[in-house]
Amino acid sequence: MSDRPALTPESLTRTAADLADEVGFEAVTVSAVARRVGVKPASVYFHLAGTDDLRGRISALALTELGERLGLALAGRAGRDALAALVDAVRTFATEHPGRWESTQVRITAPEAEPAGARVGALMLAVVRGYGLPESEQTHVVRLIGSTVNGFVRLHVTGGFDRSDPDPEESWSRMTQALDTALTHWPTAGQEPTT
Repeated sequence: MSDRPALTPESLTRTAADLADEVGFEAVTVSAVARRVGVKPASVYFHLAGTDDLRGRISALALTELGERLGLALAGRAGRDALAALVDAVRTFATEHPGRWESTQVRITAPEAEPAGARVGALMLAVVRGYGLPESEQTHVVRLIGSTVNGFVRLHVTGGFDRSDPDPEESWSRMTQALDTALTHWPTAGQEPTT
């Protein structure tokens, strides 16, 4: 009798997500997961439709985990305090789980990822609404926040800040302040930014 835990779609997804954090999301395949759990690829295919299915499940798991973190981080917060909690929680998740984070940054058509992605989006929109911005501008703001955080994380992780002073933490603090200023003075369509 084997001591190996029973394979399920859920256990294989968690294994794959952990593997993604170690070797990168793009390196995760059915064969790589099969090697990790010590079985032949056919055993994995019994539970999953293939690599695309597996990657979609990683994305759904990552978005679920991120949504849980954001929910906890944002509870009872509003305005600049909520914005700082949001970007800090996203950055921490991306740093601790680079493969999972990468899975949330690519186009995934897996239906199981949609509700988890919608929750993350709703939490981000809740922070943006705290700034009193019109609905027509909210998606633009969410894109700015996501692009800024993702860009900072990528540059930091790849050593883009290694050869310059001051410490990146100071830049992170300034970035959060700058986002707050941008949201506070956000220009609506056809309006020039205020100075």
